[in-house]
Amino acid sequence: MTNKVLQLVIGLLPILMVLGNSMLIPILPSIEADLHLNSSWSGFILSSFTIPATLVIPFVGMLSDRYGRKRLIIVSLWIMILGSVLCVVSGEVNGNVRLFMIGRGLQGVGAAGTTPLAMALIGDIFQGQERSRMLGSLEVFNGIGKVVAPITGATLAILVHWNHSFWVFPLLCVVILIGLRETIETRHHNPNKKAHYSIFITKWRLLFPLYTMGGIGLFLLFGILFFLSYHIENTFHIDGFFKGFTFIFPLGAMTISSYWCGGRLKTDEELGWTYMKCGLLMMSVPLGFLIFFSSLGFLMFFITVSFGGLGLMLPVINAFITGSVSEHERGLIVSIYGAVRFGGVALGPIAYSLWKDNMVEMYSITFAFSLINLLLFMFLAKRRKGVYSPEIQ
Repeated sequence: MTNKVLQLVIGLLPILMVLGNSMLIPILPSIEADLHLNSSWSGFILSSFTIPATLVIPFVGMLSDRYGRKRLIIVSLWIMILGSVLCVVSGEVNGNVRLFMIGRGLQGVGAAGTTPLAMALIGDIFQGQERSRMLGSLEVFNGIGKVVAPITGATLAILVHWNHSFWVFPLLCVVILIGLRETIETRHHNPNKKAHYSIFITKWRLLFPLYTMGGIGLFLLFGILFFLSYHIENTFHIDGFFKGFTFIFPLGAMTISSYWCGGRLKTDEELGWTYMKCGLLMMSVPLGFLIFFSSLGFLMFFITVSFGGLGLMLPVINAFITGSVSEHERGLIVSIYGAVRFGGVALGPIAYSLWKDNMVEMYSITFAFSLINLLLFMFLAKRRKGVYSPEIQ
C-alpha cells in the first residue's frame, strides 16, 4: 500500500471526530422533536459527546504507549460503532432518550482514540519532512471535516430519518478498520512510567505553552464559528445554503494554509518558528481590527485572514509536540494535547453564547486571547535554545 492510502486512512480519524458534533447541528431540531426534548437540551446532546471524549483522551494515550496505537484505535472504533448503533436504535423505540444519551457517550469515548492517536501514529511511523507533511495533512482533513460535516448532516436530514444518519459513523469506522489492517502493522510499546513524569519536568517550558496555544486557537475557532452562525442568521437573515456557504471562506483559508505549511515545514526548526510567528500575527491583528470594523464584509474578511493564520501555526505546534518526545511517551503527551484542543472546541461555543450580545466586548475578549498566544510565543522564542530539542527530523 502506498503512503497515499495510509494518509487517507489516518486522515479519516479526525474527520470521524469532527462529524461527532458538527454533523448533528442541522438535525438537532428533529432529534429534539422525536425525543420530546426542549431546545435547552441541544447543548447537552453535543456535550454528551465532547465531555466523555475530553476526559478519556489522556487515558487512551497512556494505554496506547503500553499496548500500541493500532490496537487502541481499533478498540476505540468498535466502541464508536456500538454507540452509533444505540443512537440508531433509540430512534426506533419510541424515542428512548436514555438509550440515545448512552449511545452519544459511547461515541465520545470512541472518539478519544481518533485524532490524538492519529497524531501519535504519524510521529511513530514517519520521520523528517514526511512527518511534517503528514501532520500538516491531518489539519487539512480536520478542516475538510469541518466544512463537510454540516453539509452531510443537512443532506441526511432531507433524505432519511434523523437516527439513520448515525449509520455514517459505523460506515466510516469499517473503512478505517479495513485500512488499518492493510496498511499498519501492530507495534508493541514498553513505556517507562518514570519517563512520563520526567518528560513533564524537563519539557514543560515547551509543552505547556504549546498546549495552551493550540487550545486557545481551537477555542477561538469554534467560538467565532458559533457566533458567525448566530450573527448572520439573526442580524442579516441569511439561512440555508447561503449560510453554509459563508463558512467555506474562513475554513477554506485554514485548510489551504495548513496544507501549504505542512508541505514546506520539512526538518527546519527555525522555519517552523517563523511560520508560527507569521500565523500568530495573521490571527491576532485582524481580530484586533474587528473591535472597530464589524460589518459583515469586514467580519468575513478578518476572520478568513485570522483562520488562515491559525492554519499556518497548528501544523507547527503538532510537529513540535509530536517530535519533542520519544515513541514510548508520545501517546500520553500527544493525547493530553488532544484533550486540551478538544476542551477548547467544547468551551468555545459556550463562552461565545454568553458574550455575543455585546459585540465590542466580545471582540475585545477575543483579541485579548490572541494576545495571550503571542505572549506565550515570546516566552518560547526567548528560551527555546538549550531548553529543549524538538525532534522534528
